[in-house]
Amino acid sequence: MIGRLPQELEVGGKLLPIHTDFRDVLNLFPMFDDPELTELEKSYVACRNLYKCEITPEDFDEAVDKIYWFIDGGDIPKDDPAPVRILDWEKDERTLMPAISKTVGVPDVRSLPYMHWWTFLGAFGEMGEGLYSTILNMRRKLADGEKLDEWERKWIQKNKDLVVIHTKEEEEAIAETEAFLKDLLKDDY
Repeated sequence: MIGRLPQELEVGGKLLPIHTDFRDVLNLFPMFDDPELTELEKSYVACRNLYKCEITPEDFDEAVDKIYWFIDGGDIPKDDPAPVRILDWEKDERTLMPAISKTVGVPDVRSLPYMHWWTFLGAFGEMGEGLYSTILNMRRKLADGEKLDEWERKWIQKNKDLVVIHTKEEEEAIAETEAFLKDLLKDDY
């Protein structure tokens, strides 16, 4: 398959067409992060959104394996996963998209009518130095327990919202606390 990007996946001996635009895949990541969904539910939603046809029950397990293979970029070598999450596609959009756009050489990849998911992943892997790569490097250091340089510690203090990734539960707790404090303090003024 050299020089060709997959537009279909072989499942149950049949080639099934798939949605391949990077937005189709990125739109799944908030669902993958939803702690209220089971792995089976997440797999079902991924298949429903990326396959352009119905999946038979007997082909479901293979279809799930193939769709995750596609999302993971195919047979490219993978690094060992970080002990904690260092990437949040949704949270990072405002710093990630300019970096991808710069790599691709366009003003904004989101304005392109189409870009294959694997092309997007390739651009992600080729990002040079910039704000987003700095954020990722700091997250990697924190995840690996490495010592931060003095400038990095100061930068994180000023830009904590760019670096720290909260779970949905943590974000809800923070919002509840902020709402409580706001309500509590409004009576004092």
